[in-house]
Parts: sequence; C-alpha cells; structure tokens
Amino acid sequence: MTGTDGNPHGDPTDTVHSTGVIVVGSGPTGLLLAGDLAAAGLPVTVLEKRPRKISNLSRAFVLHARTLEQLDARGLADELEATGRPLDRLRLFGRLSLGLTDLPTRFNHLLVLPQYEVEKALARRAVEAGAEFRYDTEMAGLVQDADGVTVETRGPDGRTQTLRAAYVVGADGMRSAVRAAIGLPFPGKSVIRSVVLADVRLAEEPEELLTVDAVGDAFAFLAPFGDGYHRVIGWHRGHDVPDTEPLDLAEIKEITRLALGRDYGMHDARWMSRFHSDERQAPAYRVGRVFLAGDAAHVHTPAGGQGMNTGLQDAANLSWKLAAVLAGHADAGLLDTYQAERHPVGRAVLRSSGGLVRLAMAKRPWSRAARAALTGLLSDFGPARRKVIAQITGIGYRYPAPRGAHPLTGTRVPDVRLADGTRLHEALRGGRFVLITPAHGPSAPTPPHPDRLTTAHWASPRRTTLLVRPDGYAAWATDTTPTPDTLRSALTTHLGAPAPARQLH
Repeated sequence: MTGTDGNPHGDPTDTVHSTGVIVVGSGPTGLLLAGDLAAAGLPVTVLEKRPRKISNLSRAFVLHARTLEQLDARGLADELEATGRPLDRLRLFGRLSLGLTDLPTRFNHLLVLPQYEVEKALARRAVEAGAEFRYDTEMAGLVQDADGVTVETRGPDGRTQTLRAAYVVGADGMRSAVRAAIGLPFPGKSVIRSVVLADVRLAEEPEELLTVDAVGDAFAFLAPFGDGYHRVIGWHRGHDVPDTEPLDLAEIKEITRLALGRDYGMHDARWMSRFHSDERQAPAYRVGRVFLAGDAAHVHTPAGGQGMNTGLQDAANLSWKLAAVLAGHADAGLLDTYQAERHPVGRAVLRSSGGLVRLAMAKRPWSRAARAALTGLLSDFGPARRKVIAQITGIGYRYPAPRGAHPLTGTRVPDVRLADGTRLHEALRGGRFVLITPAHGPSAPTPPHPDRLTTAHWASPRRTTLLVRPDGYAAWATDTTPTPDTLRSALTTHLGAPAPARQLH
C-alpha cells in the first residue's frame, strides 16, 4: 500500500481485521504503550518484523529515575531493580561524575540493566493484558481517513493482510516505516561516524560498574550484561570509515586502550558492528491518526543514556490519552497535547546529549577549557548541578500549563505516601487519575465515572487538593478547599462527562 487503497504488490491478501490501535515495533517504547492500552481494555495489535525471540544485542543499558517511577506505576520496577545493578553516580567524561543520592525520589540511582531485560518484563505485561502480537510481520503501507487507518502488513510467507485501526503508533525505530508512510522528514545530521560496538568477555573486571572516558581522540564505554559478557562502545576521531568497513577485535582493543588506558583482556567477541550516531527529530509527532514515539520520533547520541528512557516516557504520555479518547472519555483534541508536551522534551534531550558528547570529545583549546569550566561548575552542589541531573534523569521536566493554572499543574508528582499507608505509584497502577485530598477535609463528591478515578488522602497535613494524571503529572490543583461544584467541574474537565462510551471505529 503506497498511499492509495488496494494491493499494488499483487500478493495474496486476507480480509480486513479491525482493532483499536496498531503499534508498529516491539521495542521498549512499543511494548509499554501496548501494555497500557491492553490493560485499559482496548484491543491493540503489535506488528514486529523481527522473529519472536528477544535479541540479547541490547543498545541501552541504563534506566533513569523518572523511567523507574513510570515502571513502578505499572508494578514492574521492583523486579527490574532485583535484576539490575544500582549505581549512585553518573559519570559523563573525565573527572565529571554526578552523585545521585540526593535525588528527590526513591530511585535515587541509575539502574544498570540491559535493554532486553526491560523488553522481557514489558512484553510479559502486554501479553498478560491481552495485546495481540504479530511477529515476522512488517508494515507494508498505510492509508488514513477521517474515521481510521488502514494498514497493509506482510508476513514471512509473503502473504499480505489488511488491518483497520482507529489509530496507529510508529515505535519502529530510526528507520521508521510509519514515519516514511506519512511523509514526515527526519531532519538532522550524523554527529559521530564509525562508532564500534562489540560484546566481549574480559580477562580483568573493571573497577567500576560503568566505565567511560574520553582521552585525546578516543572514547570508550564498557557495561556488563550480567552473563559474563560486556558491551564495549568505542570511537576514534582519526578513523572515520563507512559502516560497511570490516571490523575486528584488534581495532576495538586499540580504541579502548587509547581511551581507558587498557583493554581489560578482551576476548571471545560474540558480536561486532560499526555504526554512526545521528541527531534527528521529526517536526511533528502526530499526523492525523498516526503518531510517532521513541526512536521513530527522535534519535541522538548515547551520551547520558537517555534514549530508551525518553522513548518509554513518550509511551507513558501517549497511552492514557489514546485510552481516554478511544473509550469516549475525552475529545480527540487531547491527543494534540502529546506533541505539545513531548516534542520539546525530545528537543531538549538532543541538545543535552549532543552537548555532552561534544564536550567529551573536545579537541580545541577553547572547547577543552569549556569542559574544564563545566566540570568545576557541576562538581559542587549548586543549582547548575541539580538542573543537569534533573534533566538527564527525567525528573526535572514539566509540561505546559494553561494560563492562570496552579503552579503544580504540569509538574511531576513525587511518589508521596498516602493516608492508607500506600504510595502514589501504587494508586496509579490501575491506569486511572488519582485525586488526593486533605486528610480532614470534606469528602470528594462522587465522580461522574468512578472507574476512571482513585481517591486518596495525604498522609501529611498538606491542604492542597491535587488531581494526578495517569502518567504521574499534575492535572489540576488548588490550595483552598474547593466547593463541590468546583471539584466536580475539574473532574469532568479531565475525566470526561458522564456519557456512554463511544464505539471504536
């Protein structure tokens, strides 16, 4: 399918099957999104061109605080914490190492964990919630109209099938077929060429859990898989060759020695590859009924380990909005806030990760002086250090709020203790809004749709009445005792009017 109806390929085509949402791509972003939609009781189909087996060739190795909070709100953080290894410092380059123990979250650390472990947990959740997975199946094209999206798929036997959905989400990576199908450009450039990767065994165990440094013209990073292998990523400024150039272990060891001072006795490489690192962002994350998330929407350098984390937070932002619209609880205009809230975050991550890698590989005297100045600035405990840590870990982002809104509106709500002894993240596990009221204030009126709202009281004497979105950000708040009409109006604004749910189409 190339923008028109029909079957231009001449392959055998099955009949149309309908679903609520089609998610293209089963990486972490697509899996979290599919699990959220299925848990909300919505039909969701995941298309994945890879076979069913989850690859152990992970790209990402770090979960940041805000991502762990989102996973905690889905009941997954504790098991991942038990599988991974915490690290209380974020080392960026040279002497720049940022402590994380004073982060205002119970996840005041990095969690070193291969991406495939995250995928396994998210895939299990999505399957248990009822998401349908179609592996060895690629999206061959799509056409959207006012009522939905028609997607053509092609299976391993060459047979095509037509699927119909209300919405499609492209979570299919940097070379997104969904992005190409809706005609969106992916402007940007290659920042680092000829980056080398390998999974190797080491004769000597590194002193640190994550080992990273840049010296002269070389950069290297080491991270453990937990199965006896380590991932090594390296780059040498003077060896800029095409991605197709053959790669051997000797080159990887040489780059590592230059950057880290030794190669730790690397041997038995089970996989080696060469790639380039781009900085790119789609100008729009939504075109009609089609959305982009994760690497399909934005790619950047690996500095700071923000890639997988940003994609997972894209999914957490979009999933509850799609669920609300498909269930008839919100107008389709709510979906426009995905672009308004997540596109600026993606742009900020491009800037921060790009700035870090440029500083790490500084060569000219002025740029090295800038790196030294930044290292000194961030080594203290001042506002600059806190701001950088908050941005890299994701806890510092806030979303735009309407003019005149309460200052909390759009901010991340910490995992506060509630009067019944539970935590906010536990209250969010049903995918509902959470209304937190003073412990000794008037009772909240019965909401128009109790299946969309969990009510709770502050464990503290706080007097704020706060409505928390399903993704853990403040939707509405007031510091004065609201009248029943005021509160009912706020709930109706955010949860929807008491009307029958619309049918999926």
